[in-house]
Amino acid sequence: MPVPEAYAVQVARDVNTLLAKVSGYLKPEDLPLLVSAFMFSAACHKDQARKSGEPYITHPLAVADILADHHLDAQAIAAAFLHDTMEDTGVSKLELIDKFGKPIAELVDGLSKLEKLEFQSKEQAQAENFRKMLMAMARDVRVILVKLADRLHNMRTLDAMREDKQKRIAAETLEIYAPIANRIGLHAIYQELEDWSFRYLHPMRYEVLHKALKAARGNRREVVGKILESIRHKLVDARIEATVYGREKHLASIYRKMQEKHLSFSEVLDIYGFRVIVQDVPTCYLVLGHLHALYKPRPGMFKDYIAIPKPNGYQSLHTALSGPYGTPIEVQIRTQDMHKVAQSGVASHWMYKSGDDGVSDVQQKTHQWLQSLLEIQSMSGDSVEFLEHIKVDLFPGEVYVFTPKGKILTLPQGSTAVDFAYAVHSDIGNRCIAARINYDLMPLRSVLKTGDQVEIVTAAHAKPNPNWLNFVVTGKARSHIRHFIKTMRYEEAVQLGERMLSQAVRALMNHAVEIPPEAWERYLRENAPSRRDEILADTGLGKRLGVVVAQRLLTLAGLLAEGEARPGPILIRGTEGVAVQFSRCCNPIPGDPIIGLIKQGQGLVIHTHDCPQVVGRHGRIDPDKLLEVEWDVPPGKLFDVQIKVLAIHERGVLAQIAAAISEAGANIENVRMDNDAEGDRYTEISFTVQVENRQHLARVMQTLRSLETVVRIHRLKTGH
Repeated sequence: MPVPEAYAVQVARDVNTLLAKVSGYLKPEDLPLLVSAFMFSAACHKDQARKSGEPYITHPLAVADILADHHLDAQAIAAAFLHDTMEDTGVSKLELIDKFGKPIAELVDGLSKLEKLEFQSKEQAQAENFRKMLMAMARDVRVILVKLADRLHNMRTLDAMREDKQKRIAAETLEIYAPIANRIGLHAIYQELEDWSFRYLHPMRYEVLHKALKAARGNRREVVGKILESIRHKLVDARIEATVYGREKHLASIYRKMQEKHLSFSEVLDIYGFRVIVQDVPTCYLVLGHLHALYKPRPGMFKDYIAIPKPNGYQSLHTALSGPYGTPIEVQIRTQDMHKVAQSGVASHWMYKSGDDGVSDVQQKTHQWLQSLLEIQSMSGDSVEFLEHIKVDLFPGEVYVFTPKGKILTLPQGSTAVDFAYAVHSDIGNRCIAARINYDLMPLRSVLKTGDQVEIVTAAHAKPNPNWLNFVVTGKARSHIRHFIKTMRYEEAVQLGERMLSQAVRALMNHAVEIPPEAWERYLRENAPSRRDEILADTGLGKRLGVVVAQRLLTLAGLLAEGEARPGPILIRGTEGVAVQFSRCCNPIPGDPIIGLIKQGQGLVIHTHDCPQVVGRHGRIDPDKLLEVEWDVPPGKLFDVQIKVLAIHERGVLAQIAAAISEAGANIENVRMDNDAEGDRYTEISFTVQVENRQHLARVMQTLRSLETVVRIHRLKTGH
């Protein structure tokens, strides 16, 4: 498609403007690279147009211009010109390496989608593309800087897209790209991405709020002016040099506050904030004192992000004051260097080469986060799971907690002691058994608050508990626990499969027989590509029946005796782990007659012999899916069982029943009460108690029946 003359003139003007902009901070020898990258991109995209009708080259040019505003280096700006060439024009990575060098080609490759691979769903394709981009970002942070500039320009020009695409792209931006911009400290880009997303996801609400904000500017101009003047006079009187200005909060932020606090727009009074920029850190605290003398501070609203910076390196003092007419005022106080980092985050590394501690600190924090991405990636089973872990860590809201040595760790809101343990080190997380929070022994699921001091107690032979997944919130903790469970499940499945295979062989041959290596080799060739451990794991997880595997191995070894015997029972000890599960539909305990049901992907599931889950329509058990099992439980092993007690509704009845259960030597794991059962005279209490076996349960129930307050008691089986 030939480029219209008007567009060609505009593009030429924009290129010259961009080159003039970068000349202010790049070396003269860098400019030919940018001209070459632009010319190559223009040639590649010459027959392409955007949805708006503009020549496609206007998009790479706009992305490069956004990066130039952040003083990105020549390689990043060249990559911005070229970022769509691999994906949209068929240019190969080798061709880019040949023309522009490996670093630029790697940046462009990190930004290109995996179009040629086949995925099972759009979600999987999206997740795999994010994983590729984030892994490239972990190697070179400029990948995400180019991507954010690309997304920002796309959001600015989203009007040309269909409404359904607008909403899909806006939702993706709000869910992934805006939080990433916030996480690496690109505050201005974060706010603009949020506002554009809000505009396209909720167009009516955006329009109403936009008009209301416009009207409020005039109404509140006098109040804002008065506050600004008061602050400036106060600081001049105190002989403090400072720049003071008001800033209007962005629409998405105002809308979020209205939602969270259930307010109307007229009730959101603090749509204006104020910022004070000073020369050094001591002056920040001096200004804070003078502002608190000028206007009353609002209790509990002060935050010191200078002493404890945010994870993205952001530093400021935040305080909230009651201004004239009770108007709430939010003020940020920071140094000039802090302001640079607050505006540009990790990009300040390129913008301000001053070598100050603030910039090096934000680089270090970003590097630590990028390394955590690599660690989570190595633990995640697939791209969808990886993206799920990453999303958790992207959303704002932090708590600041202390190690026993006084080191500060930043964790997401809602983090628990287990999240803290994994944040310290993955080995600490894997081996933690308890936590001391502010010197008190507390459960591992305890939610941490800012200021808590946390000490983790570990044990050499401890291992992660699958139940931790119900309460941990950080991506690192979730990925490590899931990885351990998968590994543990595999190892235990191998061990169970070996036992099941040995018992099947013994039953078929009437004595123990060792399968010769040659038989195993032939069997593995028949089931290629497989390893011995995989066959055993499949047997333990129910993907293969032990008796079938045993028969084939014995046949290949020439050892199968005439006639066929059923395998003997598998002994259930209650210590097998996740490869053997006790069904919740009937809650079997030692002493109950049991049967083993092979379930694909779950291993061996133990049921009571009369459980409806294993009994067919005509009362017969399907023999092909069942294995004979018997209890062989060591002393001291406890099993959960549910009982329901109907008791007279009177004061202290729960304490009386709980004491009786304890006297009978059982632990109470959970309790639930219903005071309205059978009228007001009775209360129904459901207990989950831990007992050794059926006889132990009988003693507990007998003890409870002897209580005068107990009317009725029975064991609860969910399936019945």
